[in-house]
Amino acid sequence: MTLPESVNIVEVGARDGLQNEPKVSLEAKVSLIDSLSQSGLRYIEAGAFVSPKRVPQMADSDRVFSNIQRRPGIIYSALTPNVRGLEAALEARADEIAVFASASESFSQNNIHCSIAESLARFEPVIALAQQHNIKVRGYLSCVADCPYEGATSPNMVADIAKAMYDLGCYQISLGDTIGSGTPLRIANMIEAVSARVSLSDLAVHFHDTYGQALANIYQALTMGIDTIDSSIAGLGGCPYAPGASGNIATEDVIYLCHGLGIDTSVDLNTLVQASSAICKALNRVPQSKITLAQILHQ
Repeated sequence: MTLPESVNIVEVGARDGLQNEPKVSLEAKVSLIDSLSQSGLRYIEAGAFVSPKRVPQMADSDRVFSNIQRRPGIIYSALTPNVRGLEAALEARADEIAVFASASESFSQNNIHCSIAESLARFEPVIALAQQHNIKVRGYLSCVADCPYEGATSPNMVADIAKAMYDLGCYQISLGDTIGSGTPLRIANMIEAVSARVSLSDLAVHFHDTYGQALANIYQALTMGIDTIDSSIAGLGGCPYAPGASGNIATEDVIYLCHGLGIDTSVDLNTLVQASSAICKALNRVPQSKITLAQILHQ
């Protein structure tokens, strides 16, 4: 078994994490991102330019981007579902953008109110415009293990859509276990199917921890050669269109795992724990990170 010497952490807490919170102040968002920027993270998803009616928590993303203290060497990205969103992201000076699709027809209809094929067609003008501005586009693919409406997802279906997104111009495909029900063997089968169509170096994993399997699934992905991991500070997150889905795997827990395996992350764990505690205090909630909770207990 060969593990990667280093991994890239894509921090999604300020977007995927906070979009599921009832109310978050602009100050809390900016403070979180500024704290994360001091941790050694090199990629922070800072907001989303989506319909404020559907995701009101992201309605102030333009103000977030204008107020954060950007640090050199860090990519500050944004989720953009359409050309209008991309134009707003360009105005906010986002460094990269991301688009999102589903491996489940039912989830696609419930999440973005269109078929998978229609969602892919919507990406074409977005990616074309992004390329004109030399903006890289990342692709999220949800429900790669199970769908809350349809049950188990075919690994071949995941592979087909991942390849379609890659061919459209997404430089990396993030494979998302949206309801957090995947287990290592199933994740291995899915990654094997996808990697036959898209290179492992162009794949990332994005695991929710609903069933407590996310770290085990990440370890499985690492053993197969994947070296980019999405995670969320304090385990924040969930999905408003995936009933029962809990938060993403906590960034602190991923860092602890990687360091224990001798894998370089460039991230300072203590700084992350401080950022985790601060955002949870602002949200009046308990961190979902085992590492942060352990640190609090030992203080």
